[in-house]
Amino acid sequence: MIIIALGLVLDRLTKKWAVVSLKGNDAIVVIKDFFGFEYLENRGAAFGMLQNKQWLFITITIIVVIFMIGYLIKRKPTFKLTYISMGLIIAGAIGNLIDRIAYKYVIDFILVHYKDVYYFPTFNVADICVCVGTFFLLICILKDEI
Repeated sequence: MIIIALGLVLDRLTKKWAVVSLKGNDAIVVIKDFFGFEYLENRGAAFGMLQNKQWLFITITIIVVIFMIGYLIKRKPTFKLTYISMGLIIAGAIGNLIDRIAYKYVIDFILVHYKDVYYFPTFNVADICVCVGTFFLLICILKDEI
């Protein structure tokens, strides 16, 4: 599926850029007190929870990806947003799975914050794919188009 391939390529390219440009260097400020790039090795799940439980995350990711691919093959949904949503989730899951298997951590580098008052947890393109895909999947469920 094109969505999976595009999501994976964008994730891998941006993570490669993060390693080459950010690892061991100061953060890049794009918008002062709001947005920038900073290299981070996340050994946990979302928001850094469950640190160093890589085999748990790997196992769950593989099960979810197999289930979603199986669902798409077996059910063949007619609503295009269903394919897009699951494609984005699969791309993001595989992108972070590759990191977990190859490095034992996930490369995060997108930093959003408000001055020094609030910092949203650092994230990556795979995380964006999973979140946007989940939002679209929720729309599909609410429209009863899954």
